[in-house]
Amino acid sequence: MASSQSQSQSQSQSQSQSQDSQQPSSRLQLYSYWRSSCSFRVRIALNLKGLDYEYKAVNLLKGEQFSAEFSKLNPMSYVPVLVDGDIVVADSFAILLYLEEKYPQHPLLPLDPHKKAINIQVPQLLVTNVGSHGDYLAFNIVLDVSVSALEKLLHRHARKYATGDEVFLADLFLAPQIHASVTRFNLDMILTPYSSFKMLTSNWPEKMYSLAKRALGLQSKFFALQEVPYCMAILLEQDKQFAQFPLLSRLHEAYGLLPAFQAASPERQSDYVKP
Repeated sequence: MASSQSQSQSQSQSQSQSQDSQQPSSRLQLYSYWRSSCSFRVRIALNLKGLDYEYKAVNLLKGEQFSAEFSKLNPMSYVPVLVDGDIVVADSFAILLYLEEKYPQHPLLPLDPHKKAINIQVPQLLVTNVGSHGDYLAFNIVLDVSVSALEKLLHRHARKYATGDEVFLADLFLAPQIHASVTRFNLDMILTPYSSFKMLTSNWPEKMYSLAKRALGLQSKFFALQEVPYCMAILLEQDKQFAQFPLLSRLHEAYGLLPAFQAASPERQSDYVKP
């Protein structure tokens, strides 16, 4: 009886080890666009799980997602799309869940029920409240209630990463969202209060004019000096607001140090186009 139990445990461990290192029978294909945050999160997952894949670029600006060939893969005409042999999965969330079930190495969801719930809540918060406007998070980060709620929510759970000391699903959604804000809209996520005074040391007249033109609708570079304090006040208030999100700033730095995130970044993709 003891021998039978020992053999059963050995088989169970063997199956677990085999499952942990599971690889696809044929090379995966990922239809992706370098700038797509949805594609970005799937690339991170593939890298974390150590899955080799062929990158199939789909140029959204040229409308390649509407081609007859791509429509066969995803009639909804959006990226990403994952092809695993005869299986085709579209939508980033669906792809991530598929990868989690099929290739369980480096789990994206923790075993702890509460922590798992948070890792589902964060993506839902981003998808539901930011949704297709994710690329404009830089313009709305201090105004959008969802971002403020996210900072407060994660404050109770974050450690090294969003929900602990390991990378999980929430991180895969947060990283692309923050990255888009920083790289596309020049948002400095690591601002400290009053850091805008640094602008005085680097081409400050041009920067001040640019701000004044946006804020006041000025057309001439020779704007009145009395407008300078007003523009500085705008910058200082902006710094003060951005400083309210120190956790997102810290997470952004942490993600940038991870090879799986680095390799998945838009700038590393074959179809990347420098803005």
